[in-house]
Amino acid sequence: MSDVLTTQDLDSRLEKHRTELTGYCYRMLGSAFEADDAVQDTMVRAWRNFDKFEGRSSLRSWLYRIATNVCLDMLNAGNRRARPMDLTAATPVAQAALNSRPEITWLEPVPDGRVLPSTADPAETAVSRESVRLAFVAALQHLPPKQRAVLILREVLAWKASEVAELLETTIASVNSALQRARATIAEHGSQETDTANPLNEEQKKLLERYVAAFEGYDMTALTALLHEDATLSMPPYDLWLRGHDDIVGWMLGVGEVCRGSKLVPVVANGTPAFAHYHPSQSGDGGFEPWALMVIEIVEGRVSGITSFLDTKRWFPLFDLPEHLEKGDVAH
Repeated sequence: MSDVLTTQDLDSRLEKHRTELTGYCYRMLGSAFEADDAVQDTMVRAWRNFDKFEGRSSLRSWLYRIATNVCLDMLNAGNRRARPMDLTAATPVAQAALNSRPEITWLEPVPDGRVLPSTADPAETAVSRESVRLAFVAALQHLPPKQRAVLILREVLAWKASEVAELLETTIASVNSALQRARATIAEHGSQETDTANPLNEEQKKLLERYVAAFEGYDMTALTALLHEDATLSMPPYDLWLRGHDDIVGWMLGVGEVCRGSKLVPVVANGTPAFAHYHPSQSGDGGFEPWALMVIEIVEGRVSGITSFLDTKRWFPLFDLPEHLEKGDVAH
């Protein structure tokens, strides 16, 4: 082959592609943990079959072929992932109740560092961040697996139609047809663009500072001033979701009152601002315990969506967040 690789440097060559492959698999699967599993499976298959790699395509293309087949196998074996708003209409706060839906396979958050490789191209960075937003990944879940792969490869990773056709072992006409159908489905399910977090401009920074102050102070007047009128609040793994100022405030001053006195620690998830939400410790030590990973969506200078992922035993270790905060060690 023209690009000779030895077993001595194969591992390092494979590892160079881990982050971008994880991003691809996350968009395909909607799960950070499944994406990690898929990439690990891809690396193992590449090791085992490296002697069959003939070098007619690049190592990167070969790895994407393997990763695509891994993801397609996983998708054929399970249900698509969803957000609460993909399942039901918004619930009026007077009827709101926390109903867990264990049969639902929920869309999961992901740390940017696991799925967004560093690049010097600002346009490429922007596309990468846009394409891991919760709303976009949720919209991808409505696509059949192969259409999903085509859309990601063509429009996110900017592969040529001929390259995608070769990877999927199909024709250019089939790729173009699949892309057209995928675009129509994405448009139908309305993936609204939201502001990404790299870098935050001064207006966004001030908005988030005001959001933290309002939430930590539990000042609902200040909080609603930062929300769009049709802003949403959801709390996976519960199927409840709320829309609009009155219902969100009604919830937070009712069942959500337990969040009074919480602390927020900034992180970044799915290309957008996020917070680790710590609840006052029940031990009475004045510290704080993990409560939720709060992903914030911003549109035109206001918060349009709040998704609080409540399974902190999964999310806090994934984001390398501490299991406990002492009273004096919260800094923004």
